[in-house]
Amino acid sequence: MGRYPGATIQSRFLRRVYAGIPRHYDIINHIMTWGLDRRWRRSVARECLVSRPKMVLDLGCGTGDLTIELARQAGGNSEIIGVDFSRSMLQIAEKKVKAVNNGEGLAFVSGDVADLPFPENYFDSVGTSFAFRNLTYNNPMFGQYIAEVLRVLRAGGRFVVLETSQPGTRFIKKLYHLYLRCFVFWLGYLVSGNREAYRYLVESSINYYSPEELKKILVEAGFRQVCFRRLLFGAVSIHTAIK
Repeated sequence: MGRYPGATIQSRFLRRVYAGIPRHYDIINHIMTWGLDRRWRRSVARECLVSRPKMVLDLGCGTGDLTIELARQAGGNSEIIGVDFSRSMLQIAEKKVKAVNNGEGLAFVSGDVADLPFPENYFDSVGTSFAFRNLTYNNPMFGQYIAEVLRVLRAGGRFVVLETSQPGTRFIKKLYHLYLRCFVFWLGYLVSGNREAYRYLVESSINYYSPEELKKILVEAGFRQVCFRRLLFGAVSIHTAIK
């Protein structure tokens, strides 16, 4: 931890932010993306499963939407594990699973992405939906997080990232940032009562990387064959990287 000044402070901040919103997290996500987040997660799951992996990790799984979609599409042919530091979110995820398929072929693990509780080369595929920004935006643990993903992913394995992004045109980018400030922030705050959490979400989204910048980061970290696809005029992107 000493190699990353401020890492403990950042970790505590994220834990505090996400401890206060689990009950409202899903509904706010669905509203602010106009329900498109469900479609995007289906695309991420398909990309994660394209090579018929045996072991799949949902990194920063939150309330389990991507984890459950992975299990649904895998149809019992893959073992799916969701990991997150927020126990309150994992409790919601476990309730969802019981309502869908009783958790067959699926498990949730409480853990820190900086020190994943899995051996090297354990997963054939790793996916993440709207969690990678928390690991890489203004975060001193940035390098450690990506190194852990590489450590647990086998050679040739896929890392698929669904995350907020930056539109390619100045006009669309301004509209997007205005939408975040004037709609997403106030929606999140009014529904959840947590001003700090949604101020952070808006700030981190407005200042996050463009698809080209994130691609460069993944290549420099050691991934190869990195490609991306813009969604919603570039406000969101899906990156696929091969170890």
